[in-house]
Amino acid sequence: MKNTECHRRTFLHRAGIGVGAAALGSMVESDAAGADLNSGQSGFPQIPPRVKRVIFLCMAGGPSHLETFDYKPELERMDGKPMPASYTKGQPIAQLQGRELKCQGPLVRFRPSGDSGTLISDFMPWHQKMADDICVIKSMVTEQINHDPAHTFMNTGTAISGRPSMGSWVTYGLGSECNDLPGFVVMTSVGGRNPQPIASRQWDAGFLPGRHQGVEFNSTGAPVHYLDNPAGISVGQQRKLIDTVAALNRHRNQSLKAESVETRVAAYEMAFRMQMSIPELMDMSDEPQHVLDMYGAKPGDGSYASNCLMARRLAERGVRFIHLYHRGWDHHGGLVNYMNICCGLTDRPTYALIQDLKQRGMLDDTLIIWGGEFGRTPMFQGKGGAGRDHHMKGFSMWMAGGGIRGGTTYGNTDDLGYNSVENVVHVRDLHATMLHMLGINPHQFSVRHRGLDMRLTGVEESRVIHQILG
Repeated sequence: MKNTECHRRTFLHRAGIGVGAAALGSMVESDAAGADLNSGQSGFPQIPPRVKRVIFLCMAGGPSHLETFDYKPELERMDGKPMPASYTKGQPIAQLQGRELKCQGPLVRFRPSGDSGTLISDFMPWHQKMADDICVIKSMVTEQINHDPAHTFMNTGTAISGRPSMGSWVTYGLGSECNDLPGFVVMTSVGGRNPQPIASRQWDAGFLPGRHQGVEFNSTGAPVHYLDNPAGISVGQQRKLIDTVAALNRHRNQSLKAESVETRVAAYEMAFRMQMSIPELMDMSDEPQHVLDMYGAKPGDGSYASNCLMARRLAERGVRFIHLYHRGWDHHGGLVNYMNICCGLTDRPTYALIQDLKQRGMLDDTLIIWGGEFGRTPMFQGKGGAGRDHHMKGFSMWMAGGGIRGGTTYGNTDDLGYNSVENVVHVRDLHATMLHMLGINPHQFSVRHRGLDMRLTGVEESRVIHQILG
């Protein structure tokens, strides 16, 4: 039988089964969760859900809260003066140890926006137009001050590598409403200063079944590697190959009795369906010109604008968790220039995504989260022009959709925007609120791993931010 298995692998290799390597690699690994790749856990949702899906807009690199949503008149008054030592003494400060620290006032005007009068900077004129749709959380805190561990903490609730990402947790609990696309999709775009790399482990499934790993869609070229059939292989031949392999696997499994084999069969089935569904998904010829213009999208250009439009198309098809990264927000210097670049690339498409979902009646059951892995310091080192450095003790994010109270702000930082001091929101609280809105009790959602009941929100205390929910 061992020799037969070798021949089967050779057969598959030579046949060139045209499936996406990213999707297949994550789905065909040993998985005892059963053969339905898009199923969730029994008994989920646990509570009445407010939303069906999440679109997480990650501004990778850490956007400055002090040039976006958190106007500080006192910081403006202190511009150029020494930063009071009482704020920074004994504190972790990335990039700035042993430097002369000076206050850096806001570099652009803030305006009351919308009927709510929410203060939003002139770097973000399209956000000003949608002020009444979003709730700005101005009191975020995290526990990591450098990019990769901070992303890991934001995505998994811990700085320890190898833990499941939030998209994996969500699809593990709830599954997906889409039968021919992955339940968790990731896309990236680039533009701005010093785009930090984003490792694929940021959307890994960790100790959860591999089928819940995020699948990265390429922004340019083939959406998923090796998706197309090899030359000379028709759809009918591919279908026959899948059926033959499935029959061989099931025959072998009569003696093995391994649940992972059924999952492997279902993975091939999903990969085949992706070959049918992804070309239609990526073909935006059915999008009216006014929609493309609203986003500023040119399909296939790899831009954040095109990814936002693709996010809406994925959401329409039932994908549960959609994670967009825009890399370029690490503004240690040249702050005005790079803020203009990053906001120029992301501000309008974000507005368009919100408006498009509203017009289609989808914002009511979609949660949108916007923000980076941390914020930026109220001070700089006084050389090389205006810039800000990594900061974890106070920053801003926003949420919209699913009954989030639009046109509101929650929490606050101190007079200089250094410490979150009012209604402090930890990353774990953000995760808890997201899970709650999806119909998952964050305090009762765990998986036994190495003798511990592991949760996205960790063992530490976390809370649902009920005050921002309508």
